[in-house]
Amino acid sequence: MQVPFLSLHDVTAMHGEEIREAARRVIDSGWYLQGKENELFEQHYAEYIGTKYCIGCANGLDALIWIWRAYIELGVMQPGDEVILPANTYIATHLGITENGLVPVCVEPDPKTLEIDDSLIEAAITPRTKAICIVHLYGRCAMTDKIAELCEKYNLKLVEDNAQAHGCRFNGKRTGSLGSAAGHSFYPGKNLGALGDAGAVTTNDPELAAAIRALANYGSQKKYVFKYTGRNSRLDEIQAAILDVKLKYLDEDIKKRQEVAAYYYDHINNPLIELPTRLPDENNVYHLFPILVKSERMNVERVNGVSNRDRLHDYLADHGIGTVIHYPIAPHKQECYQHAAWNHSSLQGGDGGRLVLPITEMLADCELSLPISPCMTQEKVEWVVKCVNEFK
Repeated sequence: MQVPFLSLHDVTAMHGEEIREAARRVIDSGWYLQGKENELFEQHYAEYIGTKYCIGCANGLDALIWIWRAYIELGVMQPGDEVILPANTYIATHLGITENGLVPVCVEPDPKTLEIDDSLIEAAITPRTKAICIVHLYGRCAMTDKIAELCEKYNLKLVEDNAQAHGCRFNGKRTGSLGSAAGHSFYPGKNLGALGDAGAVTTNDPELAAAIRALANYGSQKKYVFKYTGRNSRLDEIQAAILDVKLKYLDEDIKKRQEVAAYYYDHINNPLIELPTRLPDENNVYHLFPILVKSERMNVERVNGVSNRDRLHDYLADHGIGTVIHYPIAPHKQECYQHAAWNHSSLQGGDGGRLVLPITEMLADCELSLPISPCMTQEKVEWVVKCVNEFK
């Protein structure tokens, strides 16, 4: 049986005729940028998330870049200021910060939840700290009451990387509306995915929203008048129209993902496999379903030099099941940050060597994501579980 990690063809086919009609409508209109489709999607997505403003942009990385850049342009931050973030995230979270000359301060995750460990954040706060950036990684809510308390206590901005958690909630509110601003990615594989690159920022701050909209449009708030040195980072009309179609079905699609996840939690039973803490469905939209493949909490078991994680990956592939590693090399281990000043322990009271983040590095060695999507059949879900449980 073939179980792809994610079939974008099948996901698109679920609402294929409406998607094609939306694209035809834009093509026939003759208006392809900054038109009615953008206005409608921004309005509907802001309403869905629960914010006053939504600004479409070219992709999720740009969404994060524009948030930090806008804060600098508005005088809220300046290059050299620090932003606390989880160490175990996709590199885009770091790139948005370093692109603007801000300093990422990495905090380890809780190995049970896989989200930033809020008990470690306060120790990382310094007089240069201006924000906490939480990442709702894998579709799991990273927000906690403790994080809210720290932001209030130290007067810090709370920025959400909501690239993987469209539709997730915390205390009844959608992620993306919990802090000062949030960046969203609509990369095709996301729960709310376009048919190309696309992104957005949500916020309740009118001044920040205006600055971000201008920065993403060459820095212009009025045609041929440029307040900022911006870039071209606009959401095109076809992607906006397609996203507006898929937004109508997002909660329904999430429910299907949650049903798949529930079966995994209830039936995966293998001593080599550890599942992250099960969250209430309100707090997890299951963009991904990560498992940890290891023998001891901080040590990777290897057979003939190959880790159990990599053996399971190959074993499942041999049984027709696609899996993906998220993410095999942590950001602080990437070559592009090898010589970055923030990536050396002297800034955190160490000996000046490169940062050592054992929990983040363990997760990079052990994590494997199983297939999960709104179009998986029960037969395929059961096949994945059977194969995982039979792995030795």
